[in-house]
Amino acid sequence: MDNLAKKDFSLEDLPGVGVKIAEKLKNIGYTDPMVIAVTSPTELANIAEIGEGQAAKIISSVREMLNIGYETADKILEKRMTVAKITTGSKTLNELLGGGVETQAITEAYGMYGSGKSQLGFQLAVAVQLPKDKGGLDGACLFIDTENTFRPERIVQIARALKLEPERVLKKIYVARAFNTAHQILLIDKAPEIIEEKKIKLIVVDSVTSHFRADFVGRGELAGRQQKLNKHLHQLQRLADAYNITVYITNQVMSRPDILFGDPTTFVGGNVLAHAATYRMYLRRGKEGTRIARMVDAPNLSEGEAVFKIAEGGLVDL
Repeated sequence: MDNLAKKDFSLEDLPGVGVKIAEKLKNIGYTDPMVIAVTSPTELANIAEIGEGQAAKIISSVREMLNIGYETADKILEKRMTVAKITTGSKTLNELLGGGVETQAITEAYGMYGSGKSQLGFQLAVAVQLPKDKGGLDGACLFIDTENTFRPERIVQIARALKLEPERVLKKIYVARAFNTAHQILLIDKAPEIIEEKKIKLIVVDSVTSHFRADFVGRGELAGRQQKLNKHLHQLQRLADAYNITVYITNQVMSRPDILFGDPTTFVGGNVLAHAATYRMYLRRGKEGTRIARMVDAPNLSEGEAVFKIAEGGLVDL
């Protein structure tokens, strides 16, 4: 949808939307028609506190207005031209990622403790604030911390290394500590409220699976856990698409005792997470303080590895 159509869009004009419902949708940040179009009736009904039938009618009207359906590949290519990328600070890692961490996609990094997953999240939270000609998106960051790992001191160090004013950088990173699965999901559901207002261009979730592992224990809970995780990841992808923003998530790992040869480390989240992430990287420690990133899965990139270091000022090449 172009900017003119967005400007002309009015919630009150939609069938089934009165002044009160329009006000509710505005209060929760659902002012972009694309966000409404990609929301399920059940989800919109719960968020806006309206009936599911009414929610379905609203969504149907928006989809009709946007003419959502089949489109030719050249139109999709046009949309791909709007994709932007955030620099990681390392040229080799940027090359592995096809130029940087891109918008309209979920980029996942998994690895053991100390492999650099969170450090990359800190780097991106600062780099997104750079001007576009310096590898940023001139925007702010939403940072959801599930493991109490967010450290503003690291942000200050990275900001200074990038010649940015630390105080201004800190004020453009909006941090929320998620205390359980329900809280984590709620924080993402409420994200549209501030994405446009604060010019958010990056969402970091560190880590996306921590609470899901803790809150759903045992085989009997597995199905429920995967369903909630699937919905959570799809909501993140919808935000990435609707607002042309970058989503970076970190993931935990576990050891598989049935693997006798090679690396027994595998990611948490199963096929649900494997299918949801657009780009998947496995991070591990290398020799002499290096970190090695391996591209595990990407729709348009070949497998490969990048070697970098984590310095006081952030990610750097050897």
